[in-house]
Amino acid sequence: MSDAKGDNLLIVDDEEINRAILANIFSSEYTILEAEDGQAGLDAICANTNTLSAILLDVVMPRLNGIEVLRRLHQVGLTERIPVFLITADVGSETMREAYALGVMDVILKPVVPYVVRRRVNSVVELFRARHRLNAEVERQRDQLLLQAQQLAEMGIGMVEALATAIEFRSDESGEHVHRIHDITCYLLQNTPLGQGLSPDQIRQIGLGAVTHDVGKISIPDAILNKKGRLTAEEFELMKSHTVKGAELLSRIPQMREHAAYAYAYDIALHHHERWDGGGYPHHLVGDQTPIWTQIVSLADVYDALVSKRCYKDAFSAQTAMNMILGGECGVFNPKLLKYFQQAEPLLRKFYPPMRGVG
Repeated sequence: MSDAKGDNLLIVDDEEINRAILANIFSSEYTILEAEDGQAGLDAICANTNTLSAILLDVVMPRLNGIEVLRRLHQVGLTERIPVFLITADVGSETMREAYALGVMDVILKPVVPYVVRRRVNSVVELFRARHRLNAEVERQRDQLLLQAQQLAEMGIGMVEALATAIEFRSDESGEHVHRIHDITCYLLQNTPLGQGLSPDQIRQIGLGAVTHDVGKISIPDAILNKKGRLTAEEFELMKSHTVKGAELLSRIPQMREHAAYAYAYDIALHHHERWDGGGYPHHLVGDQTPIWTQIVSLADVYDALVSKRCYKDAFSAQTAMNMILGGECGVFNPKLLKYFQQAEPLLRKFYPPMRGVG
């Protein structure tokens, strides 16, 4: 339903003469709707909820009295949306107290004075209209700001994804490496107990973070990045710095910092070369000091590197790669992670084109 208010004014009174007097006062400004008792009034309100500018409500009526109508309107929050005026000869303090407690805007005594009741009703109606316009504008601006923030965040993550892919091409690779790391990470989190406790949205954000794991390689010279032989100790130290450089790069992109994936991306970039026994870098984290999603990216990165052709090596077969990983030739990994990775590995081959490395 639309929340837009029309120009209908509902008069609920069991006395026809009273309805006629009030209708005469407001007929030049509103379309007048009438109801002869509380139940008919409720029916009219339900049928015209979104077009009512105000409700003028008598107290003493058959079937449902005005206070009972007020109670029902208050229960569903309509007294917050439509101004209700009690038009009554009953000036009892209990009636007035309850009426105001139930959200009535004003209590107008019978017999009404036309210019007084017109002024009081119109002032409140205009106040409600102004509030509605303000709320609508606030909603519009909020939606616009949210859309702009989303577009900026998507632009930021898109730029980082493009950068990550460009780095893969720069290192003489196909550019598919980052996408396979994303797919393997998400698959393991979605289809094994490793992702227990993570929502689908969190897994999606982790997947985005996995794409950016190697952005720090932008700082590594081509001579080292594409060296065909073994790196010297000095060159390896420089290569290792891509983890810290990657985290620093992500932290300097404002749109990235505002993205829900940022915390995952930052940790993955910084710690995807840590190992279960503390033998990794840059911080020599031990065990679950490295979050499970970063551990998964780390293992996926190693597996993909082994089964893919690189400038310094040919591709290993999938079985050889698994034997090397399980044998500790690529560092020590979480035993639980290895268990589920080994179970899933035959299915992970679907992320690769038919080739010797994964056959």
